[in-house]
Amino acid sequence: MTAADLLESPAVPAGTTRRMPPGIRLAWLHLRTRRVPAAVLALAACGGLLHSALHWHWAFTSGPYAQQVPMIIAAGAASVTAVTAHTPFGETERATGRPLPCLRLLTALGLTGLAILALQLGAAGETLTGGIAVLARNVIGFTGLGLACSLVTGGLLAWTLPLAYMTFCQYALLQSWTAPSTWPVRPPADRGAWICASAVFAAGLLLFTIRGPRTRLSDDS
Repeated sequence: MTAADLLESPAVPAGTTRRMPPGIRLAWLHLRTRRVPAAVLALAACGGLLHSALHWHWAFTSGPYAQQVPMIIAAGAASVTAVTAHTPFGETERATGRPLPCLRLLTALGLTGLAILALQLGAAGETLTGGIAVLARNVIGFTGLGLACSLVTGGLLAWTLPLAYMTFCQYALLQSWTAPSTWPVRPPADRGAWICASAVFAAGLLLFTIRGPRTRLSDDS
């Protein structure tokens, strides 16, 4: 046996190692760095909270004030999606190239859909004023605000604008405002409210996809 034989690495039997395809690996790493698995659990918790609120009558069951608690939970679910905009790698991640905007888009759309599904399952079998349509409209609108906010504040503080606007809409609800811009408190058949919420979501999603969240050196810690 020669020294060259000793330096050679032992042969690995075929089929004992499996490599994940590069595209799937990149997507999985993107989801992990955004803490998407934890976000999915948080969205499930929002659905459970909504179910408890409706089942145990923590809020009014009829009238305009019945929208208060579901609106708060919808804003919370949207904030979860917005916070996943944060990445610990900051500017260095932009070197990954073209796949990054696509991954941002798919992640935001997927979590928005999961948020709506979680709240729909939470409301199943319970009396919900306005139905799931109002919750879906509120989730997409609040999510659009959060994604747009991440461009200015970064992902870690992207929850501030959705929750601030939700607080403002609580006042609008008490004052019985009817402007389409107060879409979280409007009935499900209000076309103007749907247009406003959809426009906010589309604008926030587009800007977030193209530009991405603000990154700072402090975000890398």
